[in-house]
Amino acid sequence: MVAAWDLGAYISPEAAAIGLRAITSSWARHHVNVSACRAKTNGNYVNSIMALNSAVKAGFDETLMLDTEGYVAEASAANVFLLRDGVLHTPQTTSCLQGITRDSVIRLARDVMGVEVVERRITRDEVYTADEAFVTGTAAEILPLRELDGRHIGALVGAPSPSHPIDESSFTARLQALYRRVTRGELGDGLEGYAEWLTPVKA
Repeated sequence: MVAAWDLGAYISPEAAAIGLRAITSSWARHHVNVSACRAKTNGNYVNSIMALNSAVKAGFDETLMLDTEGYVAEASAANVFLLRDGVLHTPQTTSCLQGITRDSVIRLARDVMGVEVVERRITRDEVYTADEAFVTGTAAEILPLRELDGRHIGALVGAPSPSHPIDESSFTARLQALYRRVTRGELGDGLEGYAEWLTPVKA
């Protein structure tokens, strides 16, 4: 038996358009040996819920969690990416979930958009100085990150801000559009090979 229901929006349309405001959590992402980090189990989310609740109470949309050594792990329930000098970077999966959306984004960026993707350790200040940053997840899909700890992310023209929604020419916006095409079955123009990602369901 499979249960399905309308999930609704992960974040408000306004925040999705102008980008998320995030704060670095005082709660560290738990150590890789504390539990099975790659298992999507309820217990693993307690750590994330505590971090997100603190961020929301402080007036932010999202939180950035660091691992026990101070490197970027992930958002509360989403993976983190940053773009710098045309190269896409994302943390290794040592202390974050190996997300399906994360893997999809890596493949689309490399294979369709021709962008180099590097999986490595990332420091918090690298997010501050990134050209663009975004988070990915099943519910979030792809959402731009415009601010971390009060610092605006993105020196490029068209970086999202309260008075300037994300520019359609930005990498994040183009990746969003590509991802939505594939996940919604709009598979023309050389995207036919991604049909294997989809399973048609009759209502």
